[in-house]
Amino acid sequence: MHHHKNPVYYLPILILLLLIACNEAAVKPKEKQLVEDPESIDAVIQKNIKEQLSFATEHAGKAGDSIQLEFLEMLKTYYEANENNPLWSSMEKWKPYASSLLNYINNSAEDGLFKEDYHYSMINSLKRSLDEDSVKRMDAVLWTKTDLLFTDAFMHILQDLKQGRLQPDSLDWRNDPSKYQYFFAENLDKLRKGESLDTILKYVQPTIKGYWSLKSGVKNFLDSMDTKKYTYVKYPYKTTDPKDSIAFVNQLLVRFSESSLTEKNITVDSLQLAGIIKKYQQRKKINADGKISASLIKQLNMTDVEKYNRIAITLDRYKQLPDKMPEKYILVNLPGFYLQVWDADTVALTSKVICGKPATSTPFITNAISDMVIFPTWTVPSSIIKKEMLPGLKKNAGYLARKGLRLYNNKGELVDPYSVNWAKYTKGIPYKIQQGSGDDNALGVIKFNFNNPFDVYLHDTNQRYLFKNSMRALSHGCVRVQEWEKLAFYIARNDSMQLAPKDTLRYNTDSISNWIANKEKHRVEVKHKIPLFIRYFGCEGVNGSIRFYDDIYDEDKKAKEKFFAFK
Repeated sequence: MHHHKNPVYYLPILILLLLIACNEAAVKPKEKQLVEDPESIDAVIQKNIKEQLSFATEHAGKAGDSIQLEFLEMLKTYYEANENNPLWSSMEKWKPYASSLLNYINNSAEDGLFKEDYHYSMINSLKRSLDEDSVKRMDAVLWTKTDLLFTDAFMHILQDLKQGRLQPDSLDWRNDPSKYQYFFAENLDKLRKGESLDTILKYVQPTIKGYWSLKSGVKNFLDSMDTKKYTYVKYPYKTTDPKDSIAFVNQLLVRFSESSLTEKNITVDSLQLAGIIKKYQQRKKINADGKISASLIKQLNMTDVEKYNRIAITLDRYKQLPDKMPEKYILVNLPGFYLQVWDADTVALTSKVICGKPATSTPFITNAISDMVIFPTWTVPSSIIKKEMLPGLKKNAGYLARKGLRLYNNKGELVDPYSVNWAKYTKGIPYKIQQGSGDDNALGVIKFNFNNPFDVYLHDTNQRYLFKNSMRALSHGCVRVQEWEKLAFYIARNDSMQLAPKDTLRYNTDSISNWIANKEKHRVEVKHKIPLFIRYFGCEGVNGSIRFYDDIYDEDKKAKEKFFAFK
């Protein structure tokens, strides 16, 4: 007869076995392991790598007290495929590419990177110890740590040079197994097979000229960069609140003391403060009026460290463009207030632009010019009706007539504004407001359409005098183009040059000129749509130096706070 024990009988044993298993799995990596024979050390490192990666898997990437592996899953996959063998050394000797990578990390600021993101201090310290101390050179644990850190750093650099750091975590390549083979493993294999590190890292970066022009000025910038971190001055402050005003002045004085313009912890009156401000303005060769203003505070806060952050952000913004740019495309840089037409890596056309005000900022868009309208009408967007026109109509129904606008119902019938009870509308109106075509039309002579959900487009303007302004964030969101005629002619010529033998084209440069001269309204479809990229590049390289633009929408500031908060 068989006697079956109650399952409860086995419970303590099962718990004990589980506890033993958990404790074994969570064993902390060894702190020291000397191996006297150099020919035997690789086998020990191999075993240690496996243990370290296993430990890190159970501890959110931590492979010991001081090592945080950022690319753990990619590391595990690659090391397992290589039987956990060391990748950066063999028998206590470094592979040639180890020194190359360490040297690159030390100078990675030239690529808009921050070397401490790639374990620089730790790798440098470990490598120096292994190179200079004969006892430590026998320590397999140190070789293991250094190997894992080198691989993690290399993968991190690859990603930051290729993808950039401005994407959400959900799109981060380190979490995407599909990127392992053709990107991370492929490039590490290339390095181990003898391809130079410089070649590999150059290949993964954007090919667009603007990116390399900016990079060409970074070294000169770094050579004279003031790396001191200064107090950030918050502005504006509440002038009606004495405490806030005093706090602002104190912060301002701290900032001036850091620039050696005044002593620390001093009290000044308004006249003395104006004198200190004048000293600063004279040093910066700007208008020395001694007054506190938004431009003064912006200048104070735009330190070299902040400028470098903007360089890093701009380099990453180029990485958000397609890997291979079209042969021909239009690029609008919002902070630079310009439009460029690129044709086979050459700028075929440059134009000043006016873009959206900060309150009605122009969105970042990727699309293509689909059609052009000669002498367009302007249908006022509902957002402008609600914010600007409805309040005006409530005050005076003659508001539209003064602006050259007309009111239409949903049947397209003209409506007398005086017949409408405007007081009853708050959020919008059941009418369309439109401006007829002509010289006074807000869109000017021509409009360039492209598909987008924001109801914005490129166009001429009836306020062409505004192109003289240096600060041109003035529109409701659309992009006004100074050289609209040249842009229209370029698009027409492009369509003509690519015309198939049996095809016909409804327009050319001559017909556009004639329509404009005769003030005729026409809509023409662009047969060969030209890609359009509206972007935000806060700085650019010009002849080996870097030109910085005002952060008109605070996009660089927001990106810095989100992605580089501790830089």
